[in-house]
Amino acid sequence: MTDRDPFAEGERAARDSIPREANPYLDGSDEHAPWAAGHEKVAGAIEASESEGR
Repeated sequence: MTDRDPFAEGERAARDSIPREANPYLDGSDEHAPWAAGHEKVAGAIEASESEGR
């Protein structure tokens, strides 16, 4: 059993400007999609705030 949270790891990666393509989980694995979703959540918010001039 692991304490890893792929969603939170994806969020952290986006905040650290790590690209989505750097997802450390194998495509199709149980962790890949949550990591990508976490990354998209934060990356989308960052992009939205940048487009608003913040």
